[in-house]
Amino acid sequence: MLVTQAFRFELDPQGRVRVALAKHVGAARFAYNWGLARCLEAIERREPIPSALRLHKAWNVWKRENAPWWVEVSKCAPQEAFRDLERAFRSWRQGRAGRPRFKRKKGMDDNAARLTGAIRMFPRHVQLPRIGKVRTKERTDRLLELLQAKRARILSATISREADRWFVSLTCEVERPDPAARVPQDDDVVGVDLGLVSFLVLSDGTRIEAPKPMAWKLRLLRRRSRRLSRKPEGSRNHRKATLCLARLHRRIRNIRRDFLHKVTTALAKTKSAIVVEDLSVKALARGRLSRSVADVGLGMFRRMLEYKSSWYGARLIVAPRDFPSTRSCSRCGVLGPGLSLSRRVFRCEACGLEVDRDRNAAINLRNYGLAVLDSPTGSSPGSDACGDSSGGGSGLLRPVYEPWVGEAGSGRSFVLPGGVK
Repeated sequence: MLVTQAFRFELDPQGRVRVALAKHVGAARFAYNWGLARCLEAIERREPIPSALRLHKAWNVWKRENAPWWVEVSKCAPQEAFRDLERAFRSWRQGRAGRPRFKRKKGMDDNAARLTGAIRMFPRHVQLPRIGKVRTKERTDRLLELLQAKRARILSATISREADRWFVSLTCEVERPDPAARVPQDDDVVGVDLGLVSFLVLSDGTRIEAPKPMAWKLRLLRRRSRRLSRKPEGSRNHRKATLCLARLHRRIRNIRRDFLHKVTTALAKTKSAIVVEDLSVKALARGRLSRSVADVGLGMFRRMLEYKSSWYGARLIVAPRDFPSTRSCSRCGVLGPGLSLSRRVFRCEACGLEVDRDRNAAINLRNYGLAVLDSPTGSSPGSDACGDSSGGGSGLLRPVYEPWVGEAGSGRSFVLPGGVK
């Protein structure tokens, strides 16, 4: 199985190498903003947005007179920045993202540059175009063995800076062993209900709490932000306070990513079929609980679970967005009234069932997954098989579910802001 996989290593640059890395990141950011300014001018004149190729040709003419430093960096840095800009405008036109914005030196995600070309690996070094050999803080034996065995091929290298640390992420085309075929059994199918009170509730009753690093460090984050605002801009104390705040942001992001990686890997390795709900994270992030939604990383959880399920042979089934998992009774299937966010217990008026609302939703998701697996297309491999976003089924297949109606105030509505469980 051929997959695209990234290998990330922390760098240990010294002196000249650190300056070269900073120049490449700055050149990529400058070229991106330069191209964005011309794209916005084209939009104001009602002209077609220039492509990455046209921007690169115009850049080659402009840089010889206005950017004498271009000879100090690899041509790949601005070239890949224009390709990123082209993808950003494509996502904007398709309605999947907002309009591209200018990059800032302060932004942690804006301090990156992608390089292509001659990239080589050594046991404790990585060789980058125009930069040369850069020492890594950890051994690269895992990737080096794959390269020597002809099971991997380096496509690009992305250098990035987080606070005072430098990293390189090597995007590779890796030949992974095909996962062992696992036939989903009834006791091995799990429904996963995501929320904010408990990040993850499984249909077997397991609860996993998110670390919520932003809420944990919020008081310290505010204190360091106030300290930074009081420092004279451009002073040495201002630089120290900026670095101190950036380190805290990096710490928060690392805690969140580590938690999500561990949870998604455990699910993909131990479960043969995983049923999740198609949450509208973008709509949730616009409500009054936007900080809590961003703190737990719901969107990142879904992305990680998708590719890890294909790596380890698990089947990922995605229930449609209008599936009434919270309102339906997991015992008799009767559709109940809407639930407010403060009601944490589901009570069925038909059969008298009383159960935690998150557990009830997880069991309903598991029942949906079993119905999909029992359907004629349920044996199709992978998630969203045959182009069906519901995971290979044909709608609500089990007769216990009634036709869906509006879920106003049920905690499963994604029309109103803040509609999260």
